[in-house]
Amino acid sequence: MTVSTITLNNQTTIPQLGFGTYQVPPEQTADTVSTALEVGYRHIDTAQMYQNEQEVGEALKASSIPRSELYITSKLNNGYHRPADAERAFEETLDKLGLEQIDLFLIHWPLPTLYDGDYVSTWKTLASFVADGRARSVGVSNFQPAHLDRIVAETGVVPAVNQIEVHPYFTNEDARAASIRHGIEVEAWSPIAQGAVLDDPTIGEIAAKYGKTASQVTLRWHVERGDIVFPKSMKRERMEENFAIFDFALTPDEVSTIAGLDKGEDGRTGPNPDTFDYVPA
Repeated sequence: MTVSTITLNNQTTIPQLGFGTYQVPPEQTADTVSTALEVGYRHIDTAQMYQNEQEVGEALKASSIPRSELYITSKLNNGYHRPADAERAFEETLDKLGLEQIDLFLIHWPLPTLYDGDYVSTWKTLASFVADGRARSVGVSNFQPAHLDRIVAETGVVPAVNQIEVHPYFTNEDARAASIRHGIEVEAWSPIAQGAVLDDPTIGEIAAKYGKTASQVTLRWHVERGDIVFPKSMKRERMEENFAIFDFALTPDEVSTIAGLDKGEDGRTGPNPDTFDYVPA
């Protein structure tokens, strides 16, 4: 099955469907990612705070897939926002993944209440990774409209993507709209609301119409709206299920109906980026 791609604002391309490694235990990561690659995934999303970059790297090294066919993303640890720390942490990421160049590197959280509110210097540091060739693209994650406006205004460098929580119960339209306004592609984390939408009767009815599962319909909804998604599962059959979303399409009315399930802030499953201040010990 052919996975659709999206062209980013720097003219590089990214597979619209990937495989997420959040909460995959390090000791199981290499085998899990290897299975995902066997299923057909070529876009792998990890992060320094997931503590499994090394094991993702092991799976990549063990694979016979050409590097040019893989798309690898990682993200900056919240404890390393100061420029010198970000530089050092980025080098560690490349080393752990076994890469000379990463496809996409993100600021994981803006942390506006920490570091004297300075996430601009962090962004400038990430931009330097593209300038020196160690990253093909850089972007942000969990950035609110004001955060995006600020970094673009103060640096002139537009992120390639903004990875934010998006699913039918929390469509996060303000952050999506701000991203799109700047020419930033949206990546949706928690695309099925940690499973909460799978029992939704509206989604279930649409799924029955197409002979698909609720998860497949939800992921297809994301794809139809232009979001990049990377569901996580440690079971091969679920990996295969999530991969099989490119042989059907929803109608515009169905896309709107699913979007209408939005619960606003009540639907958010993760922290609010305006106040989130977690830094790993």
